[in-house]
Amino acid sequence: MEELTRGRRLLVLAICCSSLFIVGLDSTIVNLALPAIRSEFGASVAKLQWTIDAYTLVLASLLMVSGSTADRVGRRRTFQVGLVLFGIGSLLCGVATSVDLLIAFRVLQAVGGSMLNPVAMSIITNTFTDPRERAQAIGVWGGVVGLSMAVGPVVGGSLVDAAGWRFIFWINVPVAVAAVLMTAFFVPESRAAVPRRMDPVGQVLVVLLLGGLTYGIIEGRSAGWGSPLIIGCFVVCVVALATLVYYERRREQPLLEPRFFRSAPFSGATLIAVCGFSALSAFLFLNSLYLQSVRGFTALHAGLLTLPMAAMTVVFAPVSGWLVGHRGPRVPLVVAGTMLTASGLLLSRLTTTTATVHLLISYLVFGLGFGMLNAPITNAAVSGMPRAQAGVAAAIASTSRQVGASLGVAVAGTVLTARLVGSFETGFVSAAELCWYIIAGCGALVLVLGVITTSRWARSTAEALVKDPGAAPTR
Repeated sequence: MEELTRGRRLLVLAICCSSLFIVGLDSTIVNLALPAIRSEFGASVAKLQWTIDAYTLVLASLLMVSGSTADRVGRRRTFQVGLVLFGIGSLLCGVATSVDLLIAFRVLQAVGGSMLNPVAMSIITNTFTDPRERAQAIGVWGGVVGLSMAVGPVVGGSLVDAAGWRFIFWINVPVAVAAVLMTAFFVPESRAAVPRRMDPVGQVLVVLLLGGLTYGIIEGRSAGWGSPLIIGCFVVCVVALATLVYYERRREQPLLEPRFFRSAPFSGATLIAVCGFSALSAFLFLNSLYLQSVRGFTALHAGLLTLPMAAMTVVFAPVSGWLVGHRGPRVPLVVAGTMLTASGLLLSRLTTTTATVHLLISYLVFGLGFGMLNAPITNAAVSGMPRAQAGVAAAIASTSRQVGASLGVAVAGTVLTARLVGSFETGFVSAAELCWYIIAGCGALVLVLGVITTSRWARSTAEALVKDPGAAPTR
């Protein structure tokens, strides 16, 4: 790659961060629009679940293959294709005439989204060759996550109230168009010197595993848990998992490296990411429905009420990073698990007339916990890994986040529907109580796993993985 001036490097960083911003903004905004979508299309809770999960599920399935594709065919080219697909998907979401079409267009959005964040990170790491500048650039990149969460509720609420839910998708289109043009003029092309081989079999198995699990959970109640369709989904899930492990162990360059899971810190980071992001997605899903459908708040009012949670995430994310750097990942993980558990328990006490101060305290506690979560996940995932494998390990951790986001909505919506008695508005509070306890349980798992996977024993398993001379795959 050609040597760029500092101004050009900063411009590349800004272009890449714009992709992260619209993808992060999109998830928060869509949650706030769910009541409006439900009202216009008469959508069931299951359809609302798919509106969220169609996006996160496809994103989780394609993140790793998008990164390896970009290394092979060119990062700038892949990034531009992702922006075009994301923009077209957003435009079509805004003109959808039914909830089924909306879900289909969300899939197209996700295909484009999967080419943005991991590829943009590769562009950044190749643009900023100085270690100090690279660390600062990655810090800015991480801060954009918090910024998108912070402004998402207010922007989403304003758009839904002032112009309608369709504009939450259309707002992405001009940003995507501008980013495509800026990328063409200012982002240099780059490829990996030795790109990883494509793994189509592994990719298909990942899609079958995640798709079968999510579909079975969401549709299980309506189709019947003992129906051939749902049993078949879970059977496909188990078979895909077993085949994936067997197949990937025998590939020289696997899509998913099973050997990594012999490291307790890595396995723990994967499970912690699933638990933490399950809690987040379930919280956003349930809270939007509670504030608007039960309490009768406008979308803007609901966004403003949720803003303290996002603000705490912005404040404590860098604190967590500092603690990880100076004290290790245990303290942030313990704080994250404790606060997520406490917030779930506080939210389980919600009624149709809960005082605003109780809501705000619950949101502040949740935001503190989630803000402490991200830095130790990435640190624990790559801790003790061979340097050459650190990027792959971080990609698996990112995929685990999206898997958690899918499962959180799937489980929360299924439990809510199963317990709902009477109308949605009058029965929501009692039906959602168990969902809040599940969120508390996710926090408790983060706490327990955080302690176990930062122990001396856990560190020894990571060291043994690096030293293991039998690391080569069996063929």
